[in-house]
Amino acid sequence: MNKRIYLSSPTMHGEEQRYIQEAFDTNWVAPLGKNVNEFEKELAAYVGVSHAAALSAGTAALHLAMKLAGVGEGDVVFCSDLTFAATVNPVSYEKGVQVFVDSEEESWNMDPKALEKAFEKYPNPKAVVLVNLYGTPAKLDEIREICSAHQVPLIEDAAESLGAVYHGKQTGSFGKYGVFSFNGNKIITTSGGGMLVSEDGEAVEKARFWATQSRDPARHYQHSEIGYNYRMSNIVAGIGRGQLKSLDLHIQKKKAIYETYRQAFASIPEIRMNPYLPGSTPNFWLSCITIDPASRVTPLDVMEALERENIESRPIWKPMHMQPVFAKNDFIQVTGGAPVGERVFERGLCLPSDVKNTEEDMDRIIGIVKGLFV
Repeated sequence: MNKRIYLSSPTMHGEEQRYIQEAFDTNWVAPLGKNVNEFEKELAAYVGVSHAAALSAGTAALHLAMKLAGVGEGDVVFCSDLTFAATVNPVSYEKGVQVFVDSEEESWNMDPKALEKAFEKYPNPKAVVLVNLYGTPAKLDEIREICSAHQVPLIEDAAESLGAVYHGKQTGSFGKYGVFSFNGNKIITTSGGGMLVSEDGEAVEKARFWATQSRDPARHYQHSEIGYNYRMSNIVAGIGRGQLKSLDLHIQKKKAIYETYRQAFASIPEIRMNPYLPGSTPNFWLSCITIDPASRVTPLDVMEALERENIESRPIWKPMHMQPVFAKNDFIQVTGGAPVGERVFERGLCLPSDVKNTEEDMDRIIGIVKGLFV
């Protein structure tokens, strides 16, 4: 069988082991420790924010951001529609109600016009949760201005966009709260884990309190609030510290993959690469394509052809308004006809974007895709 080519797998460089070994040598394996403290500082410095809390998952960070925003039973939260379910599930953890907002064509992210329309229908949402899809920045300035005008906190889900820049500013730093994920397929990984960042030091300290079972500062075990076991371990944070040193290299390699696909498919008018905005620099986490609906080739044709050759690909995220679990939730769009996110989902797929892809790997992938359009 041909060599397996992955969509986006972990890539270790050796630095990670040094921090892990230090944790072993000092017997500081869990729950917290020096690596956790330093990873928080280093990540915050990279992103350009003042405070960070290292947590067990990006989903945990999103959950605590919901709590910090005061989301409670029946509260409306405006959410990006074209995303993974982890972005929006934490609204339900706090018994809030998601209202999904359609995408725009230019970056596939939340449409500011649709967001304005959502505010017209629901004037008092508790928060706005925005995603930078596939590492591509949204219209962050516009959306932040809208949220500011309505005095509603913006939660920026930058799980996929660590290292991406919008108008000279790192993603994850635009909202009241920013969230990162270090899942195994992300641009850097800790095997699992996440980070909550904010300029609000008191809020981040409160998140740490909740994340350590809300243990009151008493000699005995005392709890005045419900807490969670959400803190990152010292071993996991050690992996993160080593990975952070390779983040810029990973972005460079991901961009090269995107450009290789773009140039290769330039001669096929039915194929379009996932777009990004002027003034933005994605981290190019995943390279995606959409295929013209008039083409005889479908995204499924491409995925199955790659699969036959032991090459991993993936559909575009299925929009949240199309998910059975959210069938009763409201959805806001401004375009006529099929929503933007729905069209991207039906016409698109994610191509292998592993930083370990060789020139030979890329030639294999591109040859298979191109062969379908001959």
